Amino acid sequence: MKKTILLAMLIASGLTLQSCGSSGNKDSEERAEQANEDKKTSDDDDSEFAVKAASGGMLEVELGRMAQEKAQSQQVKDFGAMMVKDHSQANDELKALAASKNITLPTTLGEEHQKHVDELAKLSGKDFDKKYVSMMVDDHKEDVDEFEEASKDGKDPDIKAFASKTIPTLKEHLDKIKAINDAMK
Repeated sequence: MKKTILLAMLIASGLTLQSCGSSGNKDSEERAEQANEDKKTSDDDDSEFAVKAASGGMLEVELGRMAQEKAQSQQVKDFGAMMVKDHSQANDELKALAASKNITLPTTLGEEHQKHVDELAKLSGKDFDKKYVSMMVDDHKEDVDEFEEASKDGKDPDIKAFASKTIPTLKEHLDKIKAINDAMK
């Protein structure tokens, strides 16, 4: 009986120490990338793309929700709603794909993405609209480039297919946010 209790206490304390390990100072993206490197079950570029896409998708959803609440312009509010809808759907697809490929995805925003959220949280009205629209233009340009690269250079056919399938939606988002940006000038 004493041995069983002692063993249970050792296991519990080991798990507690493990959860307080050095990964506490890494952000969610870094932890996911490290987990994927440790597994070596997928191509590094493919898993890195999946991690970046997941974090970026979570950012789009979070900022989209914020835009629906804080934006002054109805166009910006509507764009935010589209971000929540489209990126939530893409995030769900990516989660299922990553699970089937044994790729670990981040569960929270990375440090850089969290900085964007924190920066926008301080703004409202026209100031929010301008900064949000600017971020979305830059972000979607980057997204299109990353997804096009993954669709061409990816090793895993399913990840390449996901990237290819998502590009038209990202380009549509980019076109819409550029039009909103032009209308605001």
